Amino acid sequence: MAANGASLLERRSSVRRSGSTVREEPPPAEEHAAAATGPSDMDVLKEKFSKLLLGEDMSGSGKGVPSALALSNAITNLAAAVFGEQRKLEPMAPDRKARWKKEVGWLLSVADHIVEFIAKKQVLDNGVEMEVMGTQQRRDLQSNIPALRKIDAMLLDYLDNFKDRNEFWYVKRDSCSESEKEEAGSDEKWWIPVVKVPPNGLPPASRAWIQHQKELVNQVLKAAMAINANCLMEMAIPECYLESLPKNGRVSLGDALYRNITDVEFDPDEFLSSVDLTSEHKICDLKDRIEASVIIWNRKVHNKDGKSAWGSAVSQEKREQFEERAQTLLLIIKHRFPGIPQSTLDIAKIQENRDVGFAILESYSRVLESLAYNVMSRIEDVIISDNVAREKAKKDMPPGTEPAPTPLPEGADSMTLLDFMGWNGDAEGKVEDKSPSAAEQDDGRLMKLPNIMTNLKNTYMDVLGGHRSPPGRH
Repeated sequence: MAANGASLLERRSSVRRSGSTVREEPPPAEEHAAAATGPSDMDVLKEKFSKLLLGEDMSGSGKGVPSALALSNAITNLAAAVFGEQRKLEPMAPDRKARWKKEVGWLLSVADHIVEFIAKKQVLDNGVEMEVMGTQQRRDLQSNIPALRKIDAMLLDYLDNFKDRNEFWYVKRDSCSESEKEEAGSDEKWWIPVVKVPPNGLPPASRAWIQHQKELVNQVLKAAMAINANCLMEMAIPECYLESLPKNGRVSLGDALYRNITDVEFDPDEFLSSVDLTSEHKICDLKDRIEASVIIWNRKVHNKDGKSAWGSAVSQEKREQFEERAQTLLLIIKHRFPGIPQSTLDIAKIQENRDVGFAILESYSRVLESLAYNVMSRIEDVIISDNVAREKAKKDMPPGTEPAPTPLPEGADSMTLLDFMGWNGDAEGKVEDKSPSAAEQDDGRLMKLPNIMTNLKNTYMDVLGGHRSPPGRH
């Protein structure tokens, strides 16, 4: 009994000693502060650029992706993390906005060190003038990065414009009736809340303001699409994609589409109305087929496949005509369905691209294009809900009364896309830029962007792969 009591007393004393030891060594105050505030900017910066240097291969075994693709993926993932929660027309949360501005600035800083050699004049101490080779930022980056920065800032400002707008509000889709869900649209985007407006619709001033915001965002969307399309066309066509192409355009398109596109009386609108475009998958499949046929015809025109054209049943002139028709269809599809996923050719170009400058321009313009499209889609949701409410109110309106006309805001129809992009569309120079700087206009119109470097005089295939592929930059 005495032995048992002694052992119990020894165990209790050891427990007290261990407890006192733990209490005597509290964790440092710096660790508490770090855990409360999260990782510092330096830690986040180290993590991001470590992943870029490792090519997203954290094992360090050298099996990572190229630097261009790693940087493109970093910009894409950052945009998905920041803009993925933007489901309403409201200002972006301050923490997400600050994170976007800070981290995208880090990733874009790589473009500051992509340079090209230019000839410069240098005067020596003895007065002798000589020509030396200097460096400056590559011209496409020097032109397009500031333009994309301007588009980025304008989109965030447009979202800030919806602060304290109480003319419409949002409710969860689960709390709506079946009829309200049908009015709100398809259930494919079930995560998007349903827009609600007053029973009689929006006030006339609010309706005009919403429409004006849609026009502004639409112009920004077109600007981002122009930069992204130009960058993709500048990228070389990968050999792996060329090897996967069928032997001719008929096999790529199919007999029915081939007959329609090669018909003597060809109308692109009738062609698109004759095909099934009811889903994103079908639109992407049609775009893939047309893009493949364009490249096949272009290579045959310029005899890039190494085969003689003497034994072919289709003449060179016919192939050029079919190629132009296919390019027209691609342009219409691109502007009619701006939110569709990328085609097989675009994905292959992005994955096989080794030009870091192209990777920055393509990914940054693509995420801004996606944000602009989502903002415009949310604006269209409000307009659709307003139209439905107005139609219901019109049915309940006493006979003989008509609704008041909708006024247009001042300056809503005075800004064109050419003005927005900084392109002068008047050959005689009648259109003058009266704005002394790139500051925002007093009447709320678009700010003028810097000139964007685009190949306006080139056709789709001239850049896509005409007589030669774009030269690689080293």
